[in-house]
Amino acid sequence: MKALGLVVEYNPFHYGHLYHLEKSKDLVKPDVTVAVMSGNFVQRGEPAIVEKFARAEAALKQGIDLVVELPVVYSLQDAGGFATGSIWTLDRIGVTNIVFGSETNDTELLKIVSKVLIEEPEYYRDLLKEHLKKGHSFPNARKYALRDFIHIEDGSLSHRIEEIG
Repeated sequence: MKALGLVVEYNPFHYGHLYHLEKSKDLVKPDVTVAVMSGNFVQRGEPAIVEKFARAEAALKQGIDLVVELPVVYSLQDAGGFATGSIWTLDRIGVTNIVFGSETNDTELLKIVSKVLIEEPEYYRDLLKEHLKKGHSFPNARKYALRDFIHIEDGSLSHRIEEIG
């Protein structure tokens, strides 16, 4: 059985979510679609705008076959903890395919960003420390350090390839 897994909050469900769901189903052609969804507290511990049962009902009405609540210990965390718990949950229930949304369709950039975050080259760590010393929150310091480490100029991607292999 081919199971499609989606990590969602649907807080509230909107047309962008519907587009993502439909495109994911077109891509995978699953037998079943499973969403792992935060409960009444969403990423970083903010209270959900719409309570979890209403969000789950909206997901079911739009074509999700099963909604599983992400344990609160994961939903209260930053993006990394949220993703770890979500993927762990989908894996444990046997999901075979996961599709994610992103603000960019530049897969080269996504691969480079993930490699930098996993390997944390020395120059990146130095940039991160600089931004933290400026008083930025960790998520913003990381965003600025990544921006400084990975340069996008004139629509082309250049990066410190020697530092990330």
